[in-house]
Amino acid sequence: MSHNRDLYERASVRWLTLVSVCVATFLMPMSLSSVNVALPVIASDLQADAVLVSWVPTMNLLGAVAFQLPAGRIGDIVGRKRIFMAGALLFALSSLSVELIDDIRPLLAIRLVQGVSGAMIFGTGMAIISNVFANHNRGMALGLTSASVYLGLTCGPWIGGILTDVWGWRSVFLIPLPLAALALIMVGLFVHESERNPHERLDWIGSLVFMVATSSLFVGISWLPSLSGAGLLLLGGATLALFIYQQERTAYPLIRLRRMVGNRVFFRSIQSSFLMYSANYPLQFMMSLYLQYIQGLTPSEAGRLMLLQAAVMAVVAPLSGRLSDRLEPRVPATLGCLFFTAGLAALSTVDDTTSLGFISVLLLLMGLGMGLFTSPNNNAALSVAAPERLGVASSILNISRALGNMLGMAVVVLLFNLIIGNAQLEPEQYPLLMTVLRIAFVICAGYGALAAFTSWRRGAMRPA
Repeated sequence: MSHNRDLYERASVRWLTLVSVCVATFLMPMSLSSVNVALPVIASDLQADAVLVSWVPTMNLLGAVAFQLPAGRIGDIVGRKRIFMAGALLFALSSLSVELIDDIRPLLAIRLVQGVSGAMIFGTGMAIISNVFANHNRGMALGLTSASVYLGLTCGPWIGGILTDVWGWRSVFLIPLPLAALALIMVGLFVHESERNPHERLDWIGSLVFMVATSSLFVGISWLPSLSGAGLLLLGGATLALFIYQQERTAYPLIRLRRMVGNRVFFRSIQSSFLMYSANYPLQFMMSLYLQYIQGLTPSEAGRLMLLQAAVMAVVAPLSGRLSDRLEPRVPATLGCLFFTAGLAALSTVDDTTSLGFISVLLLLMGLGMGLFTSPNNNAALSVAAPERLGVASSILNISRALGNMLGMAVVVLLFNLIIGNAQLEPEQYPLLMTVLRIAFVICAGYGALAAFTSWRRGAMRPA
């Protein structure tokens, strides 16, 4: 352990590690947001209805949520670098397999695998950075990691729009492959393996129960109001209760639940993350549909406009992370929640006559809000976690994000089921689509308001 710590103390090693991790954390959101822009073209080419199309971003979440906790725990036990690199390789192979499909259902399976690979990358990436920068501006380093995510979100719609217009939607999946190879090389060369814990064990039973619980809850919400959806919700609730019961009694739990709930700063940070990402994740999907179907923009035009939010997030996140090294994290984080909520509330008033200038202002406001929130919130959560449990703490933080993403998209999928059904999105369906979007924006604004409350209620992290 001391040998690795000596290496981490060297500034050159710290920064090379940060750059290596940031390349991979840029890759995943870039791929995700670029696919969102290509959804209308995917729907047309694969003859998919509205509900199946809504599952393209949703399946990615399902894989990320189900595998997040086991990935972080395995990283703590066998080494975080090893799991990080395996995730990058799995992502590259799944992206390449898009060339072999001609139906929406295999594409959904590929997105599920990419969600698993994302869990392996994000479940270990923040833990690696948090450990390396434990005594050297951790908030700033986490802010730069968040900025790489937002840069991916920024470039994704623009790149995805151009690729879809010029070479078709499959190219959106293939373009990240060189970057995935670069990430593997850089991580292999510059990231030092974390200390292994051979005396620890992975809780396989807890992992399987957690996967069943989260998958059942997610799919169950999406399938409501059918009987199968209600049955899956009951199964998910029962298995989630079993997971909580089992974690309190196993020798090597995935989560030390009592300790987590008893840590006010960590627990409130997790709640705030869950609520903010419930509000934010469906936004890319909904804005892609709104700008292309309602406003009549091309994929590349929609992508250029959508990158405004992520561009502001990428600029603000490192600054707010650095600020949270010196100021109580709840101050910028809560202010960010309020800005984001105001933007969502205003979006619920848009229609086909709304000016693109007004939309641009709202996207900028929401980008400022997310940029102010994310880095301080992450810094607060990881600063109070034990060093030997950073992988699990990082995974819990990412699970809160993924579960928030899952809830946000599940509610949107449910709205599509209830209001539009299995009809393809033709012009006669546009008024119903606008109804779905307005309702979803209002619900997401409610998530943001609750996030502001929980963010402030975490209390002071540092003594006065």
